[in-house]
Formats: sequence, structure tokens, C-alpha cells
Amino acid sequence: MQTYNLLPRLIQIGVAILGLVLAPSVFAHGVAEGDASFLQGKEGFHFWPYFYLGAKHMVTGYDHLLFLAGVIFFLYRLRDVGIYVTLFAIGHSLTLIIGVWFDIPANAYIIDAIIGFSVVYKAFENLGGFQRLGINPNTQLAVLIFGLFHGFGLATKLQEISLSQEGLLANLVAFNVGVEVGQLLALLAIIALMAVWRRQSSFGRQAIVANIALMFAGYLLVGYQLSGFFLIS
Repeated sequence: MQTYNLLPRLIQIGVAILGLVLAPSVFAHGVAEGDASFLQGKEGFHFWPYFYLGAKHMVTGYDHLLFLAGVIFFLYRLRDVGIYVTLFAIGHSLTLIIGVWFDIPANAYIIDAIIGFSVVYKAFENLGGFQRLGINPNTQLAVLIFGLFHGFGLATKLQEISLSQEGLLANLVAFNVGVEVGQLLALLAIIALMAVWRRQSSFGRQAIVANIALMFAGYLLVGYQLSGFFLIS
């Protein structure tokens, strides 16, 4: 049975990703107006609304998913996947909860630009860029540090809402649990797709194209956010 070449599919996926990246309404993936209005009217602890919002934000958070895909791109053992994803989760959980609980100010455009840069960084690493430069970065530490910025990105979205201080910490934990569940669901889908893709004989060549596209998407994210910082903020 002839194996289908995945390159045309990759091109279609790349075009779809770029379409999302270039759509301003999708680019600014903050809290939807309806969700924000609903939460603003809630006093006290409400697990499920915050859980749902956290899961929804992660599943639809293309920048987080692009970084996550880059992180596990060349990880073949589930143990390694678990280590890196756990470090990422620790990072974004800390800054998400601390950022909102202590109301730490952060410019959303700058934070999102750094998140976009994390995608560029990971794609560059996957392409062997650091090896060519004679640099050997600590990959686990890098994922943890970028996780901190991803968490601040989530925090800035919640800080845009006038949340009730009553039950705030419990609600933040619920939101973070939702984020983790959404991340797990997305991760399972990515792992399944990667497992099928890696069995193709052309994976090595297509992996280069995919990471170049990943890097390009990251640059677009950075450029868009910096444009917003200089022109809007």
C-alpha cells in the first residue's frame, strides 16, 4: 500500500496556521466578552466556570500550543515528554496564580511578544541552530522560564476582568486546573499526530519544513505584539 506524502498536508496546515496568525480577532485571544461578563457578575467561589474558561483558553491558545508542539517535536519517550510538560506547567501555574493574586502589573503586548519569541526559540533549537553556533543551552531550564512568561500571559488576560476578590484564590486554582486539563487534551492530540507522522519515511525532511514554518509563525506573533505595543499601548 502506497504511503501518502504528507508535505501537501503540511502546507495546508501551515496555511491554516498563518491564517489564524493573521486574523486580528484570533490574534488577541483574550477572554471572550461573554465569558468576561459572566465572570464579572459572579461573587465567591465558582469552580466550573473558571475551570471551563481555563480549559477553553488553553485549547484555543494557539501560541501556547505552538510552543508545546515545538517542545515535544523531537521527544520520543513519554518520560521525557512528561518531564518537559511538567516543567512548563509548573512555570505557567506559578506566574498565573501569583500574577493575578498579587495583581502584578505586566504589559500584555510585551508578555505576548515574549511568548511568540518562545516559539521562535524552540523552532530554532529544533533546527539545530544552537549547535551550529556552538551553544548548548539548558533545554529544561528554558522550558521552565518560558513557562513563567506563558503564565503571565494567562494572568494578563484575567487581570483585564474585574474579578471578585471573594474566593479569588480558589477560582484561580480552578482556572489553572482547567488550563492543565486543556493542555493534557491538546498534548494527547499532538502526541497521536506526531506518532503517525514519525512513521513516515519523509519525516526528517518534512520536520525541517515544519520547524521553519513554526519559526515564521513565532516571528509573526512577535511582530504583531510589538506593533500593538508601539502603536496602541
